Formats: sequence, C-alpha cells, structure tokens
Amino acid sequence: MKKWFKLLRTALDGSEQSYTTGSINRAIFLLSVPMILEMIMESLFAVVDVFFVSKVSIEAVATVGLTESVITLVYSVAIGLSMAATAMVARRIGEGNPEQAGRAIGQVILISLVVSVIMGLVGVFSAEHILRLMGASEEVIAVGTTYARIEFLSSPVIVLLYSLSGALRGAGAASAAMRSLWIANGFNIVLDPLFIFGIGFFPEMGVTGAAVATTIGRSIGVAYQFYFLTKTTRGIAIRWSDFTPDRAVIASILSVAAGGTGQFLVSSASWIFLTRILAEFGSDVVAGYTIAIRVIIFTLLPSWGMANAAATLVGQNLGASQPDRAETSVWRSAYINMVFLLLVALLFYLGANTIIGWFNSTPTVVDTGVRALRVLCLGYGFYAFGMVIIQALNGAGDTRTPTLLNIICFWLVEIPLAYLLAMGLEMGPLGVFLSVPISESLLALLGIWVFRRGKWKLVQV
Repeated sequence: MKKWFKLLRTALDGSEQSYTTGSINRAIFLLSVPMILEMIMESLFAVVDVFFVSKVSIEAVATVGLTESVITLVYSVAIGLSMAATAMVARRIGEGNPEQAGRAIGQVILISLVVSVIMGLVGVFSAEHILRLMGASEEVIAVGTTYARIEFLSSPVIVLLYSLSGALRGAGAASAAMRSLWIANGFNIVLDPLFIFGIGFFPEMGVTGAAVATTIGRSIGVAYQFYFLTKTTRGIAIRWSDFTPDRAVIASILSVAAGGTGQFLVSSASWIFLTRILAEFGSDVVAGYTIAIRVIIFTLLPSWGMANAAATLVGQNLGASQPDRAETSVWRSAYINMVFLLLVALLFYLGANTIIGWFNSTPTVVDTGVRALRVLCLGYGFYAFGMVIIQALNGAGDTRTPTLLNIICFWLVEIPLAYLLAMGLEMGPLGVFLSVPISESLLALLGIWVFRRGKWKLVQV
C-alpha cells in the first residue's frame, strides 16, 4: 500500500517527465492519473454550468446546448493545436532536446492567439444570427445572445487552455496541466451561482453569468500555465526568444494541427447537425439532450485522459526510437479504458432516471434525457478503444488518417443515418440518439484496423 501511495504522489507531483524506459504499466499510471483528473475538471465545466443554468429556465439550458454546439468549432481548433503541441513536444523530449521543445511551445502560443482572436471576433458579431441558424426560438435568442457573445469573446483563453495543456502533457508535465484545470474549475464552481443568481453584491445575470464565471475561471487557469512555463526549473521552461516567429516550426505545427483540427471540425459539425435535427422537436427535447450529453462528457473526458496518456507515450517512445514499446503502451491503455467505461455504461443504464432528474424535473426533459443517456452509453465499449487508438495516431503526428476516418463515420454515416431514422422512418429523437453509438463503433473498428497496419510508426514531426 505504501508503494502505491508513493507512486500516486509521484504522479500528482509530476517529478518524472520521461517515459521511454522502465515499466510500461508504471508509465501509464504516472501519466494517466493527472490526465484523468485534468479531464474530470474539464468535464465539470460543462456539468456545473448546466446544473446551475437548469435552475433558471428550459430556455437557458437550450441556450447553453445550442451555443456549445457551435462553440465546439473553437474547441476543434484548440484540440487540433493541443494535438500538435503534444506530438511535437513529446517527440523533442524523447529525443532529449528540451530547448527545441520550449521553442515549439512558444510557437504554439503565437498561433493560438492569432487564430483564436479572429474566431472570437467573428462569433461576437454573429452570435444572434448563429443561434437563429441553429433553430433557436425567439425566447432562446432573447435570453442567450449575450451568453453566446461572451463565450465567443473567450476564445483566446479556451484555445490557450487546451493548447498549453497539450504542450505540458507532451513534455511529461501532466500534473501541471491537471493543476491548471483544477484551478480554473474551482473558480468556475464558486463564481457560477454568484453571477447566475446574484448572490451578495454580485449582479443577477442569469445564463449570461455562467459564461462570465467560466471565462474568469479559464483565464486564471491559463495564467497558471504561463507561470509554470516561465518559472519552472524542470527543463521545459519557455524564454522570450521562443516567441520569435520560426517559419519552419510554425509550418510543422500547422501541418499536424490542420489534421487534428480537421478531424474535430468534422466531428463537431456532425454534433451541430444532430442538434439542429433535434431542434425540430422543441426546446424540451434539446434541453434533455443537452443534459444527457453533459453527463456523457463527464465520463468520456476522463477516458480521454487515458487516451492522452497513450498519445504522450507514443510521441516520446517514437522520439526515442522505440516503436514496439509505443504500440504495447497503446493496447494496454485501451484495455484499461474499456473496463472503466463498461462499468460506467452499466451505472448509466440502470440509474438514468435518477441522474437526469438531478438536473431537471420537467417530464418531457427527463424522458428525453433518460432515453438519450441509455442509448448513447450502449457504445461505451467501442468508445474506449476508439478514443485511445485515435489519440495514439495523433500522438505519432498522423492526424490526417483520423480526419479521414471521421469524415467516413460522421459525415457519410452518422448524419445521414440520424436524418433517415429521425425524419424518414419517423423515429423522432430516438433515431438521432441511435446514430451516435453506431457511427462511433464503426470509427473504433476502422481505427483498430489502421493502427494494426503500423504506418504511424514512420511519421516524422
């Protein structure tokens, strides 16, 4: 027991940053613990916001759901840059070149700022139009336009929080990425009710207060990441000279990030289309679906922590010219992830009514949320393998293959299938829900097939 506590302390402290030698199981544990805790904190952003907002009105919940469906386009860019940062920094660390790792981080920050500012400005001036395009009612537009504008205005901190976390994970400093999310989410949890309900001297802002609280929390998290990267003594600190534009490094980052962003743009666009189809059935259905998705995210993001651990192990071990060790790390991570998600799926299926009821008691909202939760969790076994395999390919720098797989599974299968089942066969919202585990399971099977071929071992970044 003492040995396990010592290992846990090492994982949380982040004192070990190279994972190219020693026990693979130990490496997975040391990386996955802080990454899982980091992802739990990221998932809490979504759950906490919708929990408090659900106490305001159904229109407020629908606002969050519709806005988040669009803001995932910003998340897609952020995750793409995060993938590039993880792949490049991990490869440099594996090669024993921390100075170039710091250089890569500086260039990632530059790209993040330029891209996010442009996206944020477009969203701020188009917020009302975007909500209307998503099928929002006039009541939802009236309540949620300011919320949407603040969310888009916060694009720089969203992108930086993701991209810097990816850089820290690639460098093996997963504990620092974890702490930044704990700090950000801690402030969000405290500030959410204060701004939403106007407690004490805080103004009562309703759903807009959720956007303000989340933005403040994320900004403080990013400030911590900058502090760590400029003050750390662990060999990955960035210097002012790292921010000087380097065309070669920027080109390499953009090459990897383009594939990463592309694959998440594809998946994000599919979620937007699914939400748009559900909007045809009313705000109650969108609200129930939004609650179910937030609950799903709460469990899938920790699993992404395991997947991110696999990505770091692949990047570092390829940098150290150990492809077989990289492959073994991925399969072990996938099996562990599968066991976890199957247990969660059982819990969700049996306790769906209670779980959805925590957020809202409106019968139609609860009915939709319960049905969505039970159907979506049916694919958890496949999700487990799919997310680890896809992140492993990304960690190797092969972001184009997952993009192609996403196009096939989400645009050619999921969206047409959702429309056919919901509208053509008149299954309603259930048809949309069923399309998700079907397409995600196909993605997992195709990902396993590609990974076994082994071409990812030859990718250069």
